[in-house]
Amino acid sequence: MTILPAIDLKDGKAVRLSKGLMETAKIYSSEPWQVARHFEELGSEWVHLVDLNGAFAGEPKNLDQIRKIREHTSLKLELGGGIRDEETIRMYLDLGIDRLILGSVAVKDPDFVREMAAKYPIVVGIDAIDGMVAVEGWAETSDMPATKLARAFADCGVQAIICTDVGRDGMMSGINIDFTLAVKEASGLETIASGGLRDIRDIEALIEAGIDGTIVGKAFYEGTLDLAEAFHLARGEA
Repeated sequence: MTILPAIDLKDGKAVRLSKGLMETAKIYSSEPWQVARHFEELGSEWVHLVDLNGAFAGEPKNLDQIRKIREHTSLKLELGGGIRDEETIRMYLDLGIDRLILGSVAVKDPDFVREMAAKYPIVVGIDAIDGMVAVEGWAETSDMPATKLARAFADCGVQAIICTDVGRDGMMSGINIDFTLAVKEASGLETIASGGLRDIRDIEALIEAGIDGTIVGKAFYEGTLDLAEAFHLARGEA
């Protein structure tokens, strides 16, 4: 299983939110690239980046910090938040981002996502509230079930799906494994769980369930998960 530690960017700082609400932002670092370097030192291969300002604005808003993270680490980087067009995708790839996450646009224009997935390294982010897809930085809930959206990208070149239970995100209340498995079954794609991870027991449960990967956020920042131990476990080394 792949563990992707997360850095959420707001106003150039590394923050964590609770349930996706911007007003709950807690600042953990004013130099996010230092956090990324620490992840690399702990044994990470990937970092999951989210441009929170971009998610709401619909355009990149934290480019300076994203550049610094790329310049200061050799990690693989996946990035989401405010990516709405091919020009932005190409700009980020030229910057050295390894794969891009398309979220809100996947609901509004799935044909665009399929077109981009045929040309570029694309991951689809499916964020759900009570099983229904949330969009626009989680500020709106659509009338589409997450599983239906996942099924729409089954055979178009999408590399993976990241599915987030918004109600659990940042709450450290445990991963919604049933939801993750339902999305995985619907799409047949590599599926990465996000939202609610608390400690090593969640890592064990995800491995046992056969989940492909997971995002680690607040559990690291609040010290309830030993990330180095989690990497060893996920790689079958512990």
